[in-house]
Amino acid sequence: MPLTFDDLVIRARSLAQDDRRAVLGIAGSPGSGKTTLAERLVRALNGPGEPWVAHVPMDGFHLADVELDRLGLRDRKGAPETFDAAGYAALLRRLREEPDGAVVYAPGFERVLEQPIAGAVPVLPTARLIVTEGNYLLLWPRVRSQLDEVWFCEPDEEERLRRLIARHEEFGKTHAEAVAWVLRSDQPNAELVAATRDRADLVVPATVLV
Repeated sequence: MPLTFDDLVIRARSLAQDDRRAVLGIAGSPGSGKTTLAERLVRALNGPGEPWVAHVPMDGFHLADVELDRLGLRDRKGAPETFDAAGYAALLRRLREEPDGAVVYAPGFERVLEQPIAGAVPVLPTARLIVTEGNYLLLWPRVRSQLDEVWFCEPDEEERLRRLIARHEEFGKTHAEAVAWVLRSDQPNAELVAATRDRADLVVPATVLV
């Protein structure tokens, strides 16, 4: 039978069955619907009761523009080398190992500013499942080793590109600038991410991604 969103909720819930925290990763190319899926899962799992699932995106580990300028990587923003992969892996390890009673603060990412924001995402002691999402979860071994499962989002390619261009336009680019950025930067990154698909524990098809 085709995979459904309810199947994903059941599978995610089953990861947090013992006394330790579990970490679920959701990977995929830029514009594949990772964030939307993660947010839907967190809402469905938490329900109306006390929250026990937290959402910690990888985007908070973008290097700031001032550092990208120093490294000469500003025009490669979004590529693997423009993230603090070691810092992200260290946070995931801390989330798994932090003793009960401690709030862990993760960085967020401000889309309007296109900059990471320190301490923006509090992970409360009640969180038993962490849902994290990003492009390169299956590319970086030090990150993959901290994840109980990784799911790969595989949307319709035309829809992925349409959403990606629309997102760039929403945050200030003209249509021509958005298309140029997607072709120059996002697409090479997408091809790199697509090559990691076979390392995923589960492939989430377009029918589940909205």
